[in-house]
Amino acid sequence: MNFDTANTWAAVLKALAHPTRLQIVAELLKATKCVSDIQEILPASQANISQHLTVLRHAGIVNFAQDGSQRCYYVSRPNLASSVIALLAEGEPVICKSKNDIDLEKRSPGGPCCAQ
Repeated sequence: MNFDTANTWAAVLKALAHPTRLQIVAELLKATKCVSDIQEILPASQANISQHLTVLRHAGIVNFAQDGSQRCYYVSRPNLASSVIALLAEGEPVICKSKNDIDLEKRSPGGPCCAQ
């Protein structure tokens, strides 16, 4: 992976790394909604929801269509958004390894943990 790709992916993950934004994306995966629709569902002000939608839009996760004076938001990368949410929902347990579980010979040589 190159540096530009890592930066792009990090920006997407950063945009999703907020509880309100995750809730907004989950709601938008169900159906297109305007800010007032989202405000009825989430405990946040219209201004706050709009700010979160801007972050998500700049990351390329959501977009909108204009309907008169209202912007109707939808998930523009539904496979990505639903996959991330599904992975988080799995609740994979954190694994812990002891030093006996780790094969020291297969680790990268030269790192600080491998100093002789």
